[in-house]
Amino acid sequence: MPTLILVRHGRSTANTEGLLAGWTPGVALDERGAAQAAALPGRLAELPISEVVTSPLQRCQETIRPLLDARPELTAHTDERIGECHYGDWSGRKLAELMDEPLMEVVQAHPSAAQFPGGESMRAMATRAAEAVREWNARVERDHGADAVYVMCSHGDLIKSLVADALGLHLDLFQRISVEPCSITAIRYTRLRPFLVRLGDTGDFASLAPRAEPPSGEARVGGDAGAP
Repeated sequence: MPTLILVRHGRSTANTEGLLAGWTPGVALDERGAAQAAALPGRLAELPISEVVTSPLQRCQETIRPLLDARPELTAHTDERIGECHYGDWSGRKLAELMDEPLMEVVQAHPSAAQFPGGESMRAMATRAAEAVREWNARVERDHGADAVYVMCSHGDLIKSLVADALGLHLDLFQRISVEPCSITAIRYTRLRPFLVRLGDTGDFASLAPRAEPPSGEARVGGDAGAP
């Protein structure tokens, strides 16, 4: 079965403003995110990419555009199932404010039980993402062969859920996984099991350096903003 290259969108204006974007329209890449996207074709240059699938949200469309420009033989397929989690009433709110919501403790410790007010559950997000990947695996293998490689540009929480699925982890453990903006995660699928062969690879280790404020231990809903 194919190898899936998962690309989280580049750093967005919502990331730098500390907002939970969700499906809020008009969330674009910031200057750093645009530079990350511009570097993507070079990072993937040696891969024989068969298909490109992307979330419909602007920040993903902007992230994948340089790759499509560099490889005019490719076209992007938009799939809503790999769009961001529908955070409902939490969308567009400051993450700092949301930390005081009782639901946030559930999101952190028992995400499989988290249902966002006016939105969807994290369990539903994970299910639709896994179903999308399995359908695309079958399609890519049918059209391009079992050794094909394809790219999917999506969002932090969704990619984390796919990694958990590949590793056979319960969704309640997925907050232990971290994927930075424009990071590359690769999963090679086989008949018997998936293999996680890259996780959150940015080629940049700046985010591992000590920060002025030590990490709180809480997982940032929607994904971290990456290195300063």
